[in-house]
Amino acid sequence: MVSGSLTMLSDLPDRQAGFSLSPRIDQVGVEERASRFTKRSIKKESKLNGLKLVLNMIDLTTLEGKDTAGKVKQLCYKAMHPHDSYPGLPTVAAICVYPSMVKVAKKALGDSGIKIASVATAFPGGQAPKDVKIRDTKYAVHEGADEVDMVISRGKFHAGEYNFVFDEIAAIKEACGEARLKVILETGELGTFDKVRRASDIAMHAGADFIKTSTGKIAPAATMPVTLVMLEAIRDFYYKTGRMIGMKPAGGISKSKLALHYLVMVKEVLGEDWLNNHWFRFGASSLANDVLMQIMKEKTGVYQSANYFSVD
Repeated sequence: MVSGSLTMLSDLPDRQAGFSLSPRIDQVGVEERASRFTKRSIKKESKLNGLKLVLNMIDLTTLEGKDTAGKVKQLCYKAMHPHDSYPGLPTVAAICVYPSMVKVAKKALGDSGIKIASVATAFPGGQAPKDVKIRDTKYAVHEGADEVDMVISRGKFHAGEYNFVFDEIAAIKEACGEARLKVILETGELGTFDKVRRASDIAMHAGADFIKTSTGKIAPAATMPVTLVMLEAIRDFYYKTGRMIGMKPAGGISKSKLALHYLVMVKEVLGEDWLNNHWFRFGASSLANDVLMQIMKEKTGVYQSANYFSVD
């Protein structure tokens, strides 16, 4: 499976350790191991606790050209009040919006403690000059973003210009100031697990606080095998540097059962220290409603109609 990374990277300078000798990935082994996590059964109280944890890890997201201030305000209300008939539920982790909507979200969320994440760097294509991406990032942070979700330049990555990708991530990290940086690899465009591992290593060594699978605009988006490869990269990086990196699978995770499988995988690969929303997130829009439906089922014994939940 994923092996040898500590030996291969240990003596290299930081700038090149991220991509010069990333380990090769056993595709069959990764897919087989990832499939095992889907066979776990979580029941009753453990399931309810897991569902609440999933809810608290969601970056509730709207990233459409038709987004309006009213839609963002409605999403912020939902973030703070997941289901009014069930008091005491945790809030989501963050609201994720375009830079132009950050100020709207900041005002709507007030002192709720919910983070504001903003995509930047010419999301989702990433096809813009570096200075434009830096200005995009600085604008989002100036408007009030606590976190920035950037996309890597996949064209440069596929052309083998790894130094360019590294330097661009490092420049965006500097532009973030105090905001945390999530680096989106767009794994559906990378093509192989080897490339996913290499891109993960580049991002972490360049200063990413999180690595993230996808923009949600490309299929396939997040998958369990891809996420496993990225979790293994985080584990190896932590063993080498002592630095924790967050993980955010995004896109394609709309059902509670699948989200719980992801939590099992995180616990077994990285341990319980990563099982909180400071280190693990789900990028999603429709997942929250399914989680709420399952929570109400655990509480009442029956499913509520989807009409009892807000439309995202």
